Amino acid sequence: MTYTPAAPALSAHEAMAISMHNNGDTEQAIREATGLSETELSDLIANQVLGLPRPAADAPAIDVPVVPLAVSNEIQELLDWAAAHPAASVRSRAARITADLSELTDRRDSEAAQREAEAKVAKARAELEKAQEELRTVKAGTRTTTAAATAPTPIRSGLGSGRTREELAAVRTWARANGHQVAEAGMVRKAVLEAYDAAHQAPVRKAG
Repeated sequence: MTYTPAAPALSAHEAMAISMHNNGDTEQAIREATGLSETELSDLIANQVLGLPRPAADAPAIDVPVVPLAVSNEIQELLDWAAAHPAASVRSRAARITADLSELTDRRDSEAAQREAEAKVAKARAELEKAQEELRTVKAGTRTTTAAATAPTPIRSGLGSGRTREELAAVRTWARANGHQVAEAGMVRKAVLEAYDAAHQAPVRKAG
C-alpha cells in the first residue's frame, strides 16, 4: 500500500485568495485583501487552480519571447514580467494583451495614414478648383479683349450729320464742282447736304 502525503491545508488568507480569484477579482485586489506577495499568489494559483507544481526556489525563470511594441517602458516591463511568469494564466494574459496592443497599433497607424491621404486629396482638389477658376477668368478676359479689338469702329464726323468722313469728303467734292462753297473741314451746311442728296437720288419712272 502506497502512502500519499496529504496536501497541506490552506490558510485562511490562501483560501480567501482562491475564492477571490474564482470570482474574477484582480490580482492586485487579492493581494491587498490577503496580504500575499506576488510570488505567493502566483504559486498558489498555479498549484490550487491550474494544478501546476510549485516551482523550486532556485528554478530558472521561463523564457517566453514577447513581441516589442511601441508602448511605454513601464508597460513593456510589465508585459515582460507577465510573459516570464511561472503561472500559465499570467503568461496567457500577457500574450492576449500583447496581441491586442499590436492590433490597436496597426489600426491606429492605418487610420492615421488614411487621414493623411484624405487631407492630401482634399488639398489637391482645392488647388485644382482654384486653378480652373483662374483659367476661366483668363479665358473670359481674353475673349472680351479680342472682341473689343476686332470690332469695327465707325468713323463719324461728330457734327450731327450722321455721315462718315468719306461721305462728307464726297459731298465737298461734289459741292465745289457744282458751285457751292464749303470749308475744307468742319460742318457742311444742311442746304448743301440736301442738294447733294437730291442730285444723287435715282430718277423716278413715269407710269404709262
